[in-house]
Amino acid sequence: MVVAFKVTGGEQGGWAVLHVSGELDLVTSPVLRQRVHDEVAEGRHHLVLDLSEVYFCDSSGVGVLIASRRLIRSCRGRLRLILPARGAAEDSHVNRVLGALGVRRLFDVYADLADAVDDGTEPLSA
Repeated sequence: MVVAFKVTGGEQGGWAVLHVSGELDLVTSPVLRQRVHDEVAEGRHHLVLDLSEVYFCDSSGVGVLIASRRLIRSCRGRLRLILPARGAAEDSHVNRVLGALGVRRLFDVYADLADAVDDGTEPLSA
Protein backbone atom coordinates (compact mmCIF):
# COMPACT_ATOMS: atom_id res chain seq x y z
CA MET A 1 0.00 0.00 0.00
CA VAL A 2 1.39 3.40 -1.01
CA VAL A 3 0.60 6.18 1.42
CA ALA A 4 0.31 9.67 -0.01
CA PHE A 5 1.92 12.50 1.90
CA LYS A 6 0.53 15.93 1.18
CA VAL A 7 1.05 19.46 2.44
CA THR A 8 -1.48 22.00 1.23
CA GLY A 9 -1.56 25.65 2.15
CA GLY A 10 -4.05 28.36 2.79
CA GLU A 11 -4.78 31.31 5.00
CA GLN A 12 -7.41 31.94 7.63
CA GLY A 13 -7.83 34.85 10.01
CA GLY A 14 -4.37 36.26 9.37
CA TRP A 15 -2.71 32.87 9.91
CA ALA A 16 -0.93 30.83 7.27
CA VAL A 17 -2.28 27.28 7.49
CA LEU A 18 -0.51 24.16 6.28
CA HIS A 19 -2.68 21.03 6.19
CA VAL A 20 -0.48 17.94 6.50
CA SER A 21 -1.69 14.41 5.76
CA GLY A 22 -0.08 10.97 5.71
CA GLU A 23 3.06 9.79 7.47
CA LEU A 24 5.52 12.39 8.76
CA ASP A 25 8.80 10.48 8.68
CA LEU A 26 12.38 10.50 7.41
CA VAL A 27 11.27 10.49 3.77
CA THR A 28 8.49 13.09 4.00
CA SER A 29 9.68 15.48 6.70
CA PRO A 30 11.94 17.48 4.32
CA VAL A 31 8.81 18.39 2.33
CA LEU A 32 7.19 19.92 5.42
CA ARG A 33 10.43 21.62 6.42
CA GLN A 34 10.65 23.29 2.99
CA ARG A 35 7.01 24.41 3.06
CA VAL A 36 7.49 26.03 6.48
CA HIS A 37 10.65 27.78 5.22
CA ASP A 38 8.75 28.98 2.15
CA GLU A 39 5.97 30.44 4.30
CA VAL A 40 8.47 32.29 6.50
CA ALA A 41 10.43 33.52 3.47
CA GLU A 42 7.20 35.00 2.11
CA GLY A 43 6.72 36.95 5.35
CA ARG A 44 4.10 34.74 7.00
CA HIS A 45 5.25 34.35 10.59
CA HIS A 46 1.99 33.22 12.19
CA LEU A 47 1.60 29.58 11.18
CA VAL A 48 -0.84 26.79 11.98
CA LEU A 49 0.25 23.25 11.19
CA ASP A 50 -2.89 21.15 10.87
CA LEU A 51 -1.73 17.63 11.74
CA SER A 52 -5.26 16.24 12.02
CA GLU A 53 -4.63 13.84 9.11
CA VAL A 54 -1.15 12.73 10.20
CA TYR A 55 -1.39 9.22 11.59
CA PHE A 56 2.32 8.48 12.03
CA CYS A 57 5.20 10.68 13.12
CA ASP A 58 8.76 9.54 13.80
CA SER A 59 11.69 11.41 15.33
CA SER A 60 12.55 13.17 12.07
CA GLY A 61 8.99 14.50 11.95
CA VAL A 62 9.32 15.73 15.52
CA GLY A 63 12.63 17.33 14.53
CA VAL A 64 10.88 19.29 11.78
CA LEU A 65 8.23 20.49 14.24
CA ILE A 66 10.88 21.65 16.72
CA ALA A 67 12.94 23.33 13.96
CA SER A 68 9.79 25.05 12.69
CA ARG A 69 9.06 26.35 16.18
CA ARG A 70 12.60 27.68 16.49
CA LEU A 71 12.50 29.34 13.05
CA ILE A 72 9.16 31.04 13.65
CA ARG A 73 10.14 32.21 17.12
CA SER A 74 13.32 33.74 15.67
CA CYS A 75 11.02 35.86 13.46
CA ARG A 76 8.91 36.81 16.49
CA GLY A 77 6.08 34.75 15.06
CA ARG A 78 3.75 32.14 16.48
CA LEU A 79 3.31 28.45 15.68
CA ARG A 80 0.20 26.47 16.56
CA LEU A 81 -0.48 22.78 16.02
CA ILE A 82 -3.74 20.97 15.44
CA LEU A 83 -3.40 17.36 16.56
CA PRO A 84 -5.35 14.49 15.01
CA ALA A 85 -8.97 13.89 15.98
CA ARG A 86 -9.19 15.38 19.46
CA GLY A 87 -5.51 14.54 19.92
CA ALA A 88 -4.99 15.50 23.54
CA ALA A 89 -8.37 14.14 24.55
CA GLU A 90 -7.97 10.75 22.86
CA ASP A 91 -4.18 10.50 23.03
CA SER A 92 -3.40 10.39 19.29
CA HIS A 93 -0.18 8.91 17.94
CA VAL A 94 1.38 12.35 17.32
CA ASN A 95 0.39 13.50 20.80
CA ARG A 96 1.90 10.32 22.33
CA VAL A 97 5.16 10.77 20.42
CA LEU A 98 5.48 14.42 21.44
CA GLY A 99 4.66 13.51 25.04
CA ALA A 100 7.06 10.55 25.17
CA LEU A 101 9.90 12.74 23.93
CA GLY A 102 9.05 15.44 26.47
CA VAL A 103 8.44 18.13 23.86
CA ARG A 104 4.62 18.33 23.85
CA ARG A 105 4.77 21.26 26.27
CA LEU A 106 6.77 23.30 23.74
CA PHE A 107 3.78 23.62 21.42
CA ASP A 108 0.46 25.41 21.54
CA VAL A 109 -1.95 22.65 20.53
CA TYR A 110 -5.56 23.18 19.48
CA ALA A 111 -8.45 20.84 18.76
CA ASP A 112 -9.44 22.34 15.42
CA LEU A 113 -8.69 25.11 12.95
CA ALA A 114 -11.36 27.48 14.28
CA ASP A 115 -9.76 27.41 17.74
CA ALA A 116 -6.21 27.63 16.38
CA VAL A 117 -6.84 30.88 14.49
CA ASP A 118 -8.88 32.46 17.31
CA ASP A 119 -6.60 34.51 19.55
CA GLY A 120 -9.19 34.31 22.33
CA THR A 121 -9.00 30.51 22.60
CA GLU A 122 -6.53 28.96 25.01
CA PRO A 123 -4.42 25.99 23.83
CA LEU A 124 -5.15 22.50 25.12
CA SER A 125 -3.19 21.58 28.21
CA ALA A 126 -0.13 19.39 27.86
